[in-house]
Amino acid sequence: MNVEELLAKYEAGVRDFSGVDLSEANLSGVKLNQANFSHANLSVVNFSGANLSGANLSHAQVNVARLSGAHLSQANLNYASLNVANLIRTDLSRAQLQSASLIRAELIRADLSWSNLLSANLSCADLREAALRYAVLRDANLSEANLRDGFLTEASLEGANLNNTDMSGADLSGANFRDAEMKQANLCQANLSGANLSGANLRWADLSGANLSWADLSGAKLSGANLIGADLSNANLTNASLVHANLTQARLIKAEWVGADLSGATLTGAKLYSTSRFGLKTEGMICEWVDLSPSGDRSIVQYFNAEESREFFNETAPIIRIIVDRPLDREANFAIAGAYYQIAQQYHELKQPPSVEIGPRRTVFTFRVDSDMNLLPTAYVAILPFQDAANTQNNILTLLATINSENISPYLFQKLTTLIEKARDKTTTIKQVKNIFKITSKLNFFQAPTQTILTNSSAQSLIIHDHPRFGRFIDTSNHHGSDYYEHPVDAAKAIVPSLSLVIDFFKGFHYIN
Repeated sequence: MNVEELLAKYEAGVRDFSGVDLSEANLSGVKLNQANFSHANLSVVNFSGANLSGANLSHAQVNVARLSGAHLSQANLNYASLNVANLIRTDLSRAQLQSASLIRAELIRADLSWSNLLSANLSCADLREAALRYAVLRDANLSEANLRDGFLTEASLEGANLNNTDMSGADLSGANFRDAEMKQANLCQANLSGANLSGANLRWADLSGANLSWADLSGAKLSGANLIGADLSNANLTNASLVHANLTQARLIKAEWVGADLSGATLTGAKLYSTSRFGLKTEGMICEWVDLSPSGDRSIVQYFNAEESREFFNETAPIIRIIVDRPLDREANFAIAGAYYQIAQQYHELKQPPSVEIGPRRTVFTFRVDSDMNLLPTAYVAILPFQDAANTQNNILTLLATINSENISPYLFQKLTTLIEKARDKTTTIKQVKNIFKITSKLNFFQAPTQTILTNSSAQSLIIHDHPRFGRFIDTSNHHGSDYYEHPVDAAKAIVPSLSLVIDFFKGFHYIN
């Protein structure tokens, strides 16, 4: 069939041209929308500026064809072969391209928004400045493709092959790269804010200057990656591998990276305000200084030698332990769960429930806090359900006064004063919710002696309250008697820590001065 016959039949209403051989034909600017060219041979055809919207080209051979400026929106190109085709500025929006082959195809500034490229082969394709917003590229092969300055907002690239792909300057915000292969990819200056890169393989990738704020990089492989000047603020790097990665002057403000492997990594000049430093692997890490200013403007810089940097990056999680001198029974368990739930409604630092260990004689409640600064104020509130609350709180206020009188740190005293005042205000509000304590005040478990221990991020512990009867509980319930404590002692004489222990404990705090 020649071009004249094709156009005459189309004009007459014929739409089925499946299997036709039109190789090397000139069909530039023609209108063939909704036509059926499935399994057709359209190689080296000139379709420049043609209207093929809604057409069926599934399984068609369109290799080396010219389709620049053509309209293929909502076209069916599933399993089609478009290798080395010219698709510059082509409209392929909402097109179906499942398992299509576009090896070395030219797609500069093409519109592939909302298109389906599931398992398509785009290796070595030129997609510079192409629009792939909301496109489906799951399991697609984009190895060595050029996506420089492209637009892939909210695109799905889960499991895709992007090894050695150039995505520099591209907008990849909100895109899904879960478990994608991205070895040696060029992502310099790319926008990956809010992107899902969990489990992605980014070994030796160039992410210098990239925006990765709020991105999910949990479990990602970033060994040897270049992250110089990258923005990782609020990113999730939990259990990520950053072995020998370069994070020089990277912005890691409020990033979460518990379990991350930073062995041999470079972090000199990293911005680490409010970034957790728990559970990191830092063997061989290089870091001469860090920026601890809230805005990352270097107004607060901390310098250290190799030994000091190891200590800085190997904090332990600050914890509060309330040890109750009685095993937790079912009724008390119900009451404590309800009490801490209602307390958390007012005091959000206790939003995470404590872990509970129940022994034959004692119960241990462990609260993890975000920073050393939150140890005292959180303990002030956490003890509320127990009869020892008042004495524990008085000891906390005594410790605060000690910091001031011993001049340990004016900044520490001022900051803790503010946080404890807030805790006291919240305590007043919580006490007004009377139903919290209606049950706890009637149960023996909450009247039992307690011991409250704080452990700071330097792994130093301090007993801030130790009831004088603690450890003297006698269980006589199996002998038809009542529980009691040997050698009654006035609770007002509760034990307080020594001055030397207090000074050492607070000197072990990690905080911005």
